[in-house]
Amino acid sequence: MRFSGKNVLVTGASRGIGAQIAKTLAAEGLKVWINYRSAEEQALKVKAEIEEAGGEAQTIGFDVSDESAFVAALKSIVESDGELNYLVNNAGITKDKLAMRMKSEEFMAVIEANLKSAFVGCREALKVMGKKRFGAVVNVASIVGETGNAGQSNYAASKGGMIAMTKSFALEAAPRGVRYNALTPGFVATDMTAVLKDEIKEGFISKIPLSRFAEPSEVAEAVAFLLSDHASYITGETLRVNGGMLM
Repeated sequence: MRFSGKNVLVTGASRGIGAQIAKTLAAEGLKVWINYRSAEEQALKVKAEIEEAGGEAQTIGFDVSDESAFVAALKSIVESDGELNYLVNNAGITKDKLAMRMKSEEFMAVIEANLKSAFVGCREALKVMGKKRFGAVVNVASIVGETGNAGQSNYAASKGGMIAMTKSFALEAAPRGVRYNALTPGFVATDMTAVLKDEIKEGFISKIPLSRFAEPSEVAEAVAFLLSDHASYITGETLRVNGGMLM
């Protein structure tokens, strides 16, 4: 599943799943643009690790929820490389709170950061990729976008919206040779889940048929597959990476 002479932008790639996606795609031969909002030091560390492994990477700092900054960043990438072949919309935030206590601005902050940012990325990528009749986009959603979750009405709405939006973009982009797919991870072993108490982890794991959290690399490999020519006849789909938690 090697790529050659192509590039990719991965948003929210300075840590966690995004960082692993960046490393995996670089190992598969892509030049990776590592997006970060404020964690420049972490992004530079990911870049260094990619380069030490023989890959190619650049960092690009901007807030995905800032539409003008996102548009300018894509323009900068195209000016540098002459094209943008792939996009992974991975950046996102949470602001968890029970719905009856959640303020409208707390709801919209997550919609802006997760869903609107993915829309802007999808739209601008289609403008660029459509000209060359080639490209693919993966939107990293969440199992919560399919199941809902107490205390996460904003997050669930943003990720559920991302899944539906992906299908619409897939329909519009297909005549232009560009594919759009979504990925819905379940629980993943990251710094965020590492701090959970053992009894909480065990409660989650008891609901997963494979009886464990996913490794970031397993999510990243799924992203690589959806971008690759191995998935050349797959568009508008949602690939679940959740250990059987939702069948």
